[in-house]
Amino acid sequence: MDVGETKCSKGYGKAPWIFKGSALYQLHLVKAETARACIPKEFKLVEAFGYTLGGFFLASYDDSPAGVFDELVVIAGLVWNRPTSCAWAAKVLVNSNKACDHGRKEVGLPSQLARISKRITAITRQPKSKDIGFLDVIGMGTTFSSRRDRMNVQETEIKGLDTKDTCNINLTTIVPASNYKWKGPAIKMSLPSYSGRTKHNPNLLKYSCQIECRVRAVQPAEVSRLLPKLNNDTEGGYSVQRSYNVVESTSEEHIDNGENISMSVMLSKPILALEFSCLKMKVEAPIVVSPCSTNS
Repeated sequence: MDVGETKCSKGYGKAPWIFKGSALYQLHLVKAETARACIPKEFKLVEAFGYTLGGFFLASYDDSPAGVFDELVVIAGLVWNRPTSCAWAAKVLVNSNKACDHGRKEVGLPSQLARISKRITAITRQPKSKDIGFLDVIGMGTTFSSRRDRMNVQETEIKGLDTKDTCNINLTTIVPASNYKWKGPAIKMSLPSYSGRTKHNPNLLKYSCQIECRVRAVQPAEVSRLLPKLNNDTEGGYSVQRSYNVVESTSEEHIDNGENISMSVMLSKPILALEFSCLKMKVEAPIVVSPCSTNS
């Protein structure tokens, strides 16, 4: 295959591919040494004072070339390869075989199959303010909210016949009243992205991702790690450890493999969370910018 060309699988249609749904984008301060452990040698990490900007992207798609599925993208940090800087995905977890296959073969993503289960429960109702402020006018305030819900997302990786519960994501979000549909600012952006250097697609790839959505700031989700129980005092077979407000830095034990790198990113300090609604994402077919060499 020549540089600049890419093949398209008949099962997913011809690029560009359109994904529609909703998402949570959470930005974290990630230690530079953690991010460097998983970025290709062609890139320079964008960092300051020993940190870069990483985090995760948690999406639910109700219309896509791969059907309906959920996705968790772990973003290691910002990378630079002249003339473009962009986020680098260390891991992509999806709960659909078709979506996993599409991500690996068509886009060059490090996609893995996982179970992503969600549970939404209502929490104590907050009194509504009588005053309507600027944030309410643009859809980011609480005046029109009828309740708050807590969404718990549990991610379970699947490797062959093995399964492994790895993390919980707890998000408290404002649910609009039934007679009001929140409309945050409408945004459009075009994001250059890199992918590849995986077992399924060893070339370094570049593609364009165009996003249209409405956005509002929300309270950052709390991420915790699930570890097998160490004694009989732990209920449910798993203990929850290492939430972001306990661990800010990364010890050497966390960067010895890809799994621990991704978990270290997820457990790092959150600084911003944005909720996307009416999400429409157009992904162009990748082009090869650096073929795989035998020494890679």
